[in-house]
This record gives sequence, C-alpha cells and structure tokens, in this order.
Amino acid sequence: MTEQTERSLAEQPADAERLPYDRPGGGAGPGGGAGRSPGPPSESSTATAATPVLPHATPPPLAEPRPLGEPRSWPRDFTHRLTAPLPGVRALARIAREGKLRPAPETLLEIQQLPFEPGPMPSAGTTTVALTWAGHASWIVRIGGLTVLTDPVWSRKILGTPARVTPVGVRWEDLPPVDAVLISHNHYDHLDAPTLKRLPRHTPLLLPAGLARWARRRGFTHATDLDWWEAVELPGPGGPVRFDFVPAHHWSKRTLTDTCRSLWGGWVLTGPDGRRIHFAGDTGYGHWFEEIGRRYPGIDLALLPIGAYDPRWMLRPVHTDPEEAVRACQDLGARSLVPMHWSTFLLSGEPPLEPLHRVRAAWAATGRPREDLWDLPVGASRVLAER
Repeated sequence: MTEQTERSLAEQPADAERLPYDRPGGGAGPGGGAGRSPGPPSESSTATAATPVLPHATPPPLAEPRPLGEPRSWPRDFTHRLTAPLPGVRALARIAREGKLRPAPETLLEIQQLPFEPGPMPSAGTTTVALTWAGHASWIVRIGGLTVLTDPVWSRKILGTPARVTPVGVRWEDLPPVDAVLISHNHYDHLDAPTLKRLPRHTPLLLPAGLARWARRRGFTHATDLDWWEAVELPGPGGPVRFDFVPAHHWSKRTLTDTCRSLWGGWVLTGPDGRRIHFAGDTGYGHWFEEIGRRYPGIDLALLPIGAYDPRWMLRPVHTDPEEAVRACQDLGARSLVPMHWSTFLLSGEPPLEPLHRVRAAWAATGRPREDLWDLPVGASRVLAER
C-alpha cells in the first residue's frame, strides 16, 4: 500500500469500514457467482458476511478463450467483488497515530542483506518453463516459447512510495522480445505507466476488466481485459499458451475518483504441455485459493506475495503474510511456492528480512521438500523440470 493509496483511502466516507461484503442482489458478472463469498473481516468491521457458495462436487469446465482485443462493456464499478470492507477515515487516523506503515529505523540496516544475485537468464526453448525475478511482483516468465512479463515495474521510484531498495534484477536492454504482459490490478506498484511506455505499442496487454480503455488511451493496440474465470490464448512456437484471469482478495484504485472501477485478480498460465503457473498478483488470504486449485488442478508453481503485511489489523484482508502464503500454496494444490512482493519496495512496517525468515520457517513446518520453496534472490532464475 503506497502513500498515494493512503491519501486516496482518506477520501472514503467515514463509514467505509462498514461496507457490506456484497451489495444486496449484486451480480457477479460472467464469473457465475464469483465474488459473493466473504473473506476475513477486518477488526473494525461490523458487516454481516454473505452466505458462502458451497463448492460443486465437480469443477465447472474452463471457459472458451475469448477473442484478443475484444471491445467489452463493464459495470460502473466492482465494489460488489470485495471480500472485505475498505478501510475508512478511522483506520487512516489510527495509522497516523501509530505510524507503523514503515519499518522501524533500527531494522533498516537489513536492507544491505536483501538477496540480490543478478545473472544471465536461462536459454528457453519451446518446452522450457522458467522464471526470472526482476523484483516485487515483476517476473520474466518463459513458457511455451513465449516471454511474458508480470506487473512490470522497472522504475526506481513509483508515485507515493519510497525508492526501491534493491535494483531491478534484469536490465531492460537484456530482456528478450516480450510476447505479452500480464497486469493484476491498477495500483501503482503493479501498473507502472513509465515501464509500459518502453514496450512496443503492439505488445499484447492482458488486463483486469475495465483497464483496456486505460491501455488504449496510451496507444496500445492489443489490449484485452477479462472478468474472473475468463481466458485468452496466445500462439507460441510450442503451441498455444492459455491465460486465465482468476480472483484475488484485493481491490483497485489509482485516482481519487476511481475506487474499484476496474477489477483485480491473478493469472493462471497453462503451457502447451499442461504445466501451470499461478501468478497471484496482490492478495490477502481467503477462500479463492481453494477454488482456483479446484478449477485448475496440477499447478506447478504458485507465485505468491509474502510482504507488505504489517500492521495485520489493517493489511490482513489484502496482503498475505508468509504463513498465509504457505497455506495458500497448499490450498492451490501447487507443487512449489515462489515468494514475491518483498525485498523491493518497503511498503509496510515489518523488518526488511522478516518475510524471508518467516516463509522459510513456515515451509519447513509443513515437511515439504526444501527444493520446492523457490525463494529466489532478486535477479535470479530457475527452470522447472519437465514432468
């Protein structure tokens, strides 16, 4: 959560903490009921949760891929998809009193120990699935012969946020040609306009519902926005690669007047050989992980956030902590956990190295193989072994 976000939240009405989880009679759009089950309420919430929808015995079939660049009409906002109330003026006043959205000064020496090991990206053929961490939620994903960027932020500083504490793990000029960009939501630390401006305008952008117009206004000619559970396919040298947009426990806002005007979520990438990656974007912990795992069995890699979680009374609904990320990986049925969303921007109050220590301890407590925790340094790469 950036300082810009804090200021934007302050514009919410004083009773924003009491917003319901869903509007009475509110629909869920093409997702067929998505967004109606509640997530964990904040401490200040007095909302009554909607009745959870019981899972089907058999997962529904995956949606047919939609046309790329398809013009869409969307609701005015997606507030009915929230799984927790947004913080209001009282929450912002408490943060101002406690001053806990930044690490304690005595912990800042840990910045020197943050793992940063840039190296050459692995060569990638049509059957390669590989990851390279550029930092925060920015990954270079190689799958099916395609190169895909997730939430690319190559800027040293973003609006309302202290400058990054580790350099970008891959120089922009060292990137291979980019075949697609995935965006999880419109917060500035995930949708960075200066970085996107470096791309050719014909680069396919895959976006949450309501954001294609934003991209087209900036000259992008292949912008596609999707609702939850919708998908597109891109042709690749190894065969088509499928991209499904899936729910997350988060929200969206970019200006003072566009709260939840666009959707938020994560992505499931499925290669021609069936190997799968779940990129969660930015999310709190909740029921959506189990549902995603039910609909997309056999996830190989779960890219999950482990940072920006303190104080929990405020950030629990929108940011997983390390233990919740491990639990989410289990809910997804994923083979390996790939931590992200830490070690780049200091967005909250935990010490800089704490997310790494806690995720390693939580993973060890599960008894799962140590090699299935891909706790990569910024700039490092790893290749997924073929099935």
